Amino acid sequence: MRPVADDPVRVEDGAKRVRVFLGGEVVADTTQPKLVWENPYYPAYYFPIDDVRTELLTRLESTDRSPTRGTATLYDVKGGTRTATVAARRYADSPVEALRDLVRFDWEAMDAWFEEDEEVHVHPRDPHTRVDILHSSRHVEVFVRGEKVADSQHPTLLFETGLPVRYYLPKLDVRMDLLTPTDTRTRCPYKGTAEYWSVTAGGEVHTDLVWSYPAPLPESQKIVGLVAFYDERVDLVVDGVPQPPPKTRFS
Repeated sequence: MRPVADDPVRVEDGAKRVRVFLGGEVVADTTQPKLVWENPYYPAYYFPIDDVRTELLTRLESTDRSPTRGTATLYDVKGGTRTATVAARRYADSPVEALRDLVRFDWEAMDAWFEEDEEVHVHPRDPHTRVDILHSSRHVEVFVRGEKVADSQHPTLLFETGLPVRYYLPKLDVRMDLLTPTDTRTRCPYKGTAEYWSVTAGGEVHTDLVWSYPAPLPESQKIVGLVAFYDERVDLVVDGVPQPPPKTRFS
């Protein structure tokens, strides 16, 4: 179901079987999930209440108010020997009718989420997001504070809906002597877990400017071991043409 123009919240039907686990138990299992966009970047899963093990939910006295979704009743969730506090909510009196008979679980509070029989991390995959990874022969140069830190004619270009193209480069084409690994790790439901480096250039340390996926998910294997720079924070030249820095939430 796509929202009409007057809907304050975007709600769509999901096509995948979705299960959520806590303490080794399935706490919800549905083939009719709802995708709800609570922010512009990715959706959350909401479960029909009939597909939730409500006996594992303990209602709390406190509530939470959303300006668009209304007032939520909050619940603790018990699975096995584990209890996740304030980990589920229901907008039974929501001004958005489609939300009233649904339950939302806090993603991080749960142990595992599955789409069909494959575990998914970070957040649900957006059905409107596509990731294309293409080998290229473009000439890519990266400068930080006037110092060239990468020069490659064998980039791999990653095109992801809603984000600027990312140029993944072989480490042999990068000044790895200027890079220092950090403890930062991030996860992406499309690519996997990324590790980061800071760059020392122009007399400054530029923290977490570079990342790589050492063991990407199967659909992103083309970028395994390659490194990418935040184009928002470097000077990028492609085929001799300086590229304007993209404006994103990473700027």
